[in-house]
Amino acid sequence: MEVVVLDDSAAVASLAADTIEDVVRRRAAANTAAVLGLATGSTPLATYEELSRRTRDDRGPSYAGVVTFNLDEYVGLPDGHEQSYLATIRREFTDAVGVPPERVHGPDPTEETLPSAGERYEAAIEQAGGIDVQILGIGSDGHLAFNEPGSSLASLTRIKTLTATTRRDNARFFGSPDAVPRHVLTQGLGTITRAGHLLLLATGEGKADAVAAAVEGPVSATCPASVLQLHRHVSVLLDEAAASRLVRLDYYREVYADKPDWQGI
Repeated sequence: MEVVVLDDSAAVASLAADTIEDVVRRRAAANTAAVLGLATGSTPLATYEELSRRTRDDRGPSYAGVVTFNLDEYVGLPDGHEQSYLATIRREFTDAVGVPPERVHGPDPTEETLPSAGERYEAAIEQAGGIDVQILGIGSDGHLAFNEPGSSLASLTRIKTLTATTRRDNARFFGSPDAVPRHVLTQGLGTITRAGHLLLLATGEGKADAVAAAVEGPVSATCPASVLQLHRHVSVLLDEAAASRLVRLDYYREVYADKPDWQGI
């Protein structure tokens, strides 16, 4: 796990955007499709905005051949609801950079086929060749996607019941906690850790305790994000506030400052 502490949220977004563009360009040069795992929520927005700005300025790569998979989806929203994660990711990112709509995927919350939704999503990711780089945020309680504390570290895509805390956290998008759906389909922690590169983004003091538990605490289902410690290629991009509870902060700064330029993240 590489921990990179940057000056502010803009620097986090810029480095994350560089990483994603590098994957897209390398895959295009090899005539293969880049497969991106996308997270919704507040933290990745700055990265999506930076990638969109570069595309508008004709400095970004072509996304015409990119395939994307969302981390999760609400269950029970009407078709086309503006707060569905598929609609959100298209609005906030994929439409702006030119990913064809048919190449943008999320778990299928259709009620009639809900029992097989997780299995079908796992198969779709596998058929695409697996996810090259997975963007992640972290919840204030250490959850990844909608894998709440107590989730199996080996879990796969499945239906989950949201806790009252998570529903309160998401109420800002719906107007009230009561309007937030009680169930979601989410990639499991086992699904997430199959991706080639995990890119965890965290900004703000409100994420500092969760980041410290995930990075420096024990690997435990109590902090689902701690499973990242077991992955072969994880980059944790933090602003100063999100990094403020890390015990080994000086060490992370020293290692990143002395890193060879060719190595990337």
